[in-house]
Amino acid sequence: MAQTSIQVMKIADLYIRVSTDEQAEKGYSQRDQEERLRRYCEFNQITIRKVIHEDHSAKSFNRPAWQILLADLRKTKGRLSDFVIFTKWDRFSRNAGDAYNMISILRSLGIEPQAIEQPLDLSIPENKLMLAIYLSTPEVENDRRALNVINGMRKAKKEGRWMASAPIGYRNITTEVGKKMIIPKEPQASLIKHAFEKIASGIFSTEQIWKLSRSNGLNCGKNNFLVAMRNPVYCGKIFIPKYKDEQSHLVAGQHDPLISEKLFYEVQEVMDGRKKKMGTKILSPEELPLRGFLYCTKCTRMLTGSASKGRGRYYYYYHCTSACGCRYKAEDVNVAILKELKKFVPKPGIAEVCTKMVNELYYLEYSQKGDSRKEIVSKIEILNNKIKVARELLLKGDIDGTDYKTIKTESEEQITGLEAKLFDVSTPQINIENKLKNAVNVLLNLDLLYKNGNMSLKREIIGSIFPEKLSFDGTQHRTTRVNEIVSTIHLISRNLQSKKKWVNDEKTCLPTRVGPAGLEPATKRL
Repeated sequence: MAQTSIQVMKIADLYIRVSTDEQAEKGYSQRDQEERLRRYCEFNQITIRKVIHEDHSAKSFNRPAWQILLADLRKTKGRLSDFVIFTKWDRFSRNAGDAYNMISILRSLGIEPQAIEQPLDLSIPENKLMLAIYLSTPEVENDRRALNVINGMRKAKKEGRWMASAPIGYRNITTEVGKKMIIPKEPQASLIKHAFEKIASGIFSTEQIWKLSRSNGLNCGKNNFLVAMRNPVYCGKIFIPKYKDEQSHLVAGQHDPLISEKLFYEVQEVMDGRKKKMGTKILSPEELPLRGFLYCTKCTRMLTGSASKGRGRYYYYYHCTSACGCRYKAEDVNVAILKELKKFVPKPGIAEVCTKMVNELYYLEYSQKGDSRKEIVSKIEILNNKIKVARELLLKGDIDGTDYKTIKTESEEQITGLEAKLFDVSTPQINIENKLKNAVNVLLNLDLLYKNGNMSLKREIIGSIFPEKLSFDGTQHRTTRVNEIVSTIHLISRNLQSKKKWVNDEKTCLPTRVGPAGLEPATKRL
């Protein structure tokens, strides 16, 4: 014991520290520490000035109670206290570097730190070796604990477990056997899925999709939304970050995905700008539903919209921001788009025929996807060869390890995306007949849906049917491309209407062969 190092009638501040995890794991108690420190001071005739209780980690001295004590000691410059006493050196600090610095500060104020269970007379040089052991031992313990936590979490992630609070659209649960996992949480899960689909379409800007999702009930800030759109957890993958020599990579998760890998990588391409389209705002004034969808026929800039105040009311116009002078009355443009949409409404009585023929066309197209699969396999093979060549160059000494890791990481990321697409073209597609029926039912009422819908619905309809921007020549709208399904149904409807009579037998209305002009329906003419 070091009773002889502390003089009679000295004054001391008692420092009592315990963190919440230490109290839970090791049973440390502030009350027990205080009792031992008071007995020590009573036995050694030391007057207690203050008792400081701390419930904070000792990884640094950025602790509330300690900072208050230190400020008081600096203010009095050690005149009111001779010692800061604690039970063990790990109550003082668990970081050797910080501890030496703080000991130096206290001694400059004329105050001696002392641990009653690990007493040291620091005026004796040899005792500094023991001090180093006392201070480094808890630091080593901290480092070992942190390493165990890192390794444990990394192992769990490699097993496909999500090791954090559930991301947006999921919730944390504990199964009956005590296993922790995440499961989809509605309606957030459906809103996240819808957001991915909208971003992949490239029609609307990411910010507008976030705003629309928020208005529909998605509780998420803009930055968190952008982070979520980058998170592979939604396609069933867990990200393993880089650690030492091990490169970052993805593993299959144990949770249910909300979207496909193909959709996830399409969204990444859009957000990275590799599949960039000019984003259009979802919302617009009621009188200007086409703002952002029209381009100028004179200078090809996007037309904007504004209002001019006339006698008693406002008059709305679509106009160009350049000096070309392109300007149209909003009323004329809006009437013309409604007429254009009416062209795509199937004629009564042929909706079922359209559904069956488009369904056949879909499966005919899917049966020819072999070329697409070969192309993807070829790209994967090229990237694997690239990694192989880089490895050979590394062995020859032509490139260093950093360059090799960069080439390998970039190539493997591209391979992961291509494999997701390969899985998509290799997986049998679901029967889309019901979806086609719904699409045809929407087209049957397309003009009414547009006319009576709110602004968001109107712009969704325009963006879905016309993937490219529209132009207006003063009387009608033109575009370079129309939605493939809508265009196909429109073509079938128009061709069937041009026939004089068709046998009302659904078996004879199915396409049976591919002729010189494409798919030819096997129908009989009376």
